[in-house]
Amino acid sequence: MQKVLVIAEAGVNHNGSIETAKQLARTAKECGADIVKFQTAKLDSLVSKYAGMAQYQKENIGKEASQKEMLKKLLLPYPEFEILADYCREIGIQFLSTPFDLESISFLEHLGLDMWKIPSGEVTNLPYLIKIARTGKPVILSTGMCRMSEVEKAVEILREYGTTNLSVLHCTTEYPAPYEDANLLAIKALRERLHVPVGYSDHTAGTEASIAAVALGAVIIEKHFTISRQMEGPDHKASLEPEELKKLISGIRNIETALGNGNKIPSKSERKNINVARKSIVAKQKIKKGEILTEENITTKRPGNGISPMRWFEILGTPAVRDFEEDELLEV
Repeated sequence: MQKVLVIAEAGVNHNGSIETAKQLARTAKECGADIVKFQTAKLDSLVSKYAGMAQYQKENIGKEASQKEMLKKLLLPYPEFEILADYCREIGIQFLSTPFDLESISFLEHLGLDMWKIPSGEVTNLPYLIKIARTGKPVILSTGMCRMSEVEKAVEILREYGTTNLSVLHCTTEYPAPYEDANLLAIKALRERLHVPVGYSDHTAGTEASIAAVALGAVIIEKHFTISRQMEGPDHKASLEPEELKKLISGIRNIETALGNGNKIPSKSERKNINVARKSIVAKQKIKKGEILTEENITTKRPGNGISPMRWFEILGTPAVRDFEEDELLEV
């Protein structure tokens, strides 16, 4: 199995602070993530003054306001993303940021991103999809809140306008997402329908769903993380803390190794135990040379380095080739 790509989703958990964003990048690197991802937007291009907050945002922030009021405190200005991208290169982790409007696509294209991550909310945004596709860069498409038909349409548009390298993430857009809504088997459905690599953007509170997704064949795992769930902001409570992120990534690496190649053969580690655990045909009692071998004078016992019991009916009724002591491995 190919190495699972782990995206540590910092999102807006920096709370508008470049220093906290750098800290998140360092944490992602230390925990073993392949990519640290942020979110880039121009506030006036992203949301109107009439857009309300999601219920989870109201609960996590502890008050009700417009989306615009909430996001005003959370977004980094463009120049700070340039600093952040340079910092990520400096410490050796891949920088990625999701654009949430057309202007931010242009900015991140100028910044030299290697790929695009399209958020679930933009799956039905035709001008957005076209602009992303026309760059010709690899795309990872999240599919929260989507019907299969909507995913297929977005994939069709991306391909039509220039995307040749495409991956899709199954996702449940709720923070945290209830386990009963995770629907991990959709990973298989997406892979079979779209014939593209499929991963999982995990919004559940724990790590079990991500581990299970890898076992189901997910090749990308995206997971929100934070410095502390006690920080103020809409996404912290549904994010992993550093030690949890580290354990998740360790678990993913163990599972991708454990999946193996699917060929059912004895593994290198177990071959030495074959003769110890299996049985051979042995003398049940003393047997004289020429005596006919029957169920009364032969049986099967460990070790397994003699005649296999699978030859039982071949051996029955034949004469003993020599004298055998009780428990001695039979010879023919």
